[in-house]
Amino acid sequence: MIERPHRDTIFLEEATVLVQEAHPGDQYLLRLAAPDCARHAQPGQFAHLRCDPRLPMRRPLSLMRVDATAGWVEFLYKIVGEGTRLLAGRRPGDTLSLLGPIGRPFAWRPEYPRPLLIGGGVGIPPLIFVAERLRHEHAYRPFAILGSEVPFPFRPRPAQHLVPGLPAGVIATMPLLEDWGLPNRLASRQGYAGCFDGYVTELAHHWLASLDPAERDQVEIFACGPHPMLAAVARLAREWERPAQVSLEEYMACGVGGCAGCVVRVETETGPAMKRVCVDGPIFEAREVFG
Repeated sequence: MIERPHRDTIFLEEATVLVQEAHPGDQYLLRLAAPDCARHAQPGQFAHLRCDPRLPMRRPLSLMRVDATAGWVEFLYKIVGEGTRLLAGRRPGDTLSLLGPIGRPFAWRPEYPRPLLIGGGVGIPPLIFVAERLRHEHAYRPFAILGSEVPFPFRPRPAQHLVPGLPAGVIATMPLLEDWGLPNRLASRQGYAGCFDGYVTELAHHWLASLDPAERDQVEIFACGPHPMLAAVARLAREWERPAQVSLEEYMACGVGGCAGCVVRVETETGPAMKRVCVDGPIFEAREVFG
């Protein structure tokens, strides 16, 4: 019998645009009324959207926030091609076809009560979803590091929560996470005020180095972002001997495991294997993908 994990909770529904909000750097915040997806979504999963009736091929977008009671789901995306350009033209009241939620989600474990969340660019959304869930689980003490080389899609503000071990002057935060009471810091090489001047993994190194061994043993890394960033996260995890889960992004056709167009090579206990990012992922152990 072939296992079909999480395949019984993928829904097809006509979603209504509630919010389409433009931000600098061709970034957009999109909120859709999609109650089936909202009821079942887990952090790390994504939805496959038909961006416009003129473009039958769907586009995968990571879920950033959901409200199961109100029945909405939210995405942050950047215009990178024709599909997302057409999506940016949709207005409140428009409808579009949504398939989701899809994929294997992040999974946090009680033996690692200090999650380190690392998000880069449009890889930030899944980590916001993780943070929102963890804020309700008081056994966990997450710390988030978010990076961008274009203006952040929010107005950073000075930190209210002290985080020992960080370089002086690194005080810029995401207001939403601050309001949730979750310590976080921003990184960029663009000289933005209060941000760490460098890569997210460099700031993560500072933080990990500041912990004593017992504290560091409680850390598990969760990351999403460009492939080079994830490779750097995998190296960071190896250096500090920490477990790490990464969310991969690949071009997809069907999005539900049928076409095998999004396969990646992973290392398993029985040797190399090809796994589908859409349904075998998008969450993988970093060591499986990056060695």
